[in-house]
Amino acid sequence: MLETFVARQPILTKNEEIYAYELLYRSNNQNNECSEDGDKATLDVLLTSIQIGIHELSEGKLCFVNFTENLLKSEVPKYIKPNIIVIEILESVFLSSELIHICKKLKELGYKIALDDFVMTDHEQAMENIMRLVDIVKIDIQNTSRSEQLKLIHLLQKFNVKILAEKVESRTEYEQCLKDGYTYFQGYYFSKPTILSTKDLELNSSNLYAIISELSHGEPDVSKIAYYIERDVAISYKLLKLINSRLILSSNEIKSIPHAVMLLGLTELKKWLYLLFMRENLQGKRNHIPNQIIKMCLIRAKTCELIAMNTGKRQDSASYFLTGILSLIDTLFDSPLDRIIEKLPLDKIIIDTLLGAQTPFRDSLELVISMEKGEWTEMDKLANKININKDILSNIYLNGIKWTNDIYESSF
Repeated sequence: MLETFVARQPILTKNEEIYAYELLYRSNNQNNECSEDGDKATLDVLLTSIQIGIHELSEGKLCFVNFTENLLKSEVPKYIKPNIIVIEILESVFLSSELIHICKKLKELGYKIALDDFVMTDHEQAMENIMRLVDIVKIDIQNTSRSEQLKLIHLLQKFNVKILAEKVESRTEYEQCLKDGYTYFQGYYFSKPTILSTKDLELNSSNLYAIISELSHGEPDVSKIAYYIERDVAISYKLLKLINSRLILSSNEIKSIPHAVMLLGLTELKKWLYLLFMRENLQGKRNHIPNQIIKMCLIRAKTCELIAMNTGKRQDSASYFLTGILSLIDTLFDSPLDRIIEKLPLDKIIIDTLLGAQTPFRDSLELVISMEKGEWTEMDKLANKININKDILSNIYLNGIKWTNDIYESSF
């Protein structure tokens, strides 16, 4: 189990009301940035924000996110809707004609663009071109003298841009910036970045690669894609979180993994998986010991699915599978089940089952749990209740174990 972090710092208006939040990379719960890899830092910020829930994180406000030259050229900003983010171009990015063309296309799609740590440049034509596309310019008032600030403000007045005072650390500085003509304000005077964290599950890279490979085909096989997602607890959980993040869709009552894939759509699925793929490559290979709890989730999922198929409920078998794969999610995250479930866009019967209500799904799940524990009397009672032959049941459970072991043998 991993723990991932993101910090947010408010950006305020002249009336000291929150206009937006800047989302900042953090490698731990200490309030300092510790990444020398800008690409990885931004990908971590985006994916951690989805995991936490970007709507809750931003409180419905815009989110400023730093983008490197590489990520701009890779069109990563397009993976997030334009009403969610402000694309903040780092001062280290060289504003070549190619970058300006990329910004023009992003602007046409409705994205807001900000320049970070703006300074004077000798490249007058490049500055003229980019300023026609930029919405907000950030000036670091700690590293820029007031006389230089006033020159920049005067220079920027001929463009249709708002100017943001960055690193405002006192009331005196804030009031001076107000007089000088800044529109937005950010800094420790208002608030230090607040760190938020979430627990994350490690991906099975082979499943991720298999899904991306299938998506690269001219006509991807949706059933194959769902098949590989279902083999991975982490990807299944992240997919549900993505759908519930409001980055892509409103909340939907998901009945199964194939249902989730259909609702998201292959185009959006490909974008999201590409972000995961990029981050996995940047992190490099990690030594990972298979978690027994994840194995139990997979065994439960497959066994519940097979029980449904053998008791006349084939049409619901994918929902039985999803119920099984999420049945230990509270153990994986070491968090109360109701708090996890409320943030997943699940069908009501799956939610009720996971929370312990008596449902047709619950009987099958309890039956699988009784087999895990070797509680034979309880197993007999539940098998009779759902009308399944105990000999068939034994084979089903063994098939669930074999299916899970096959996944681990081919993936680790």
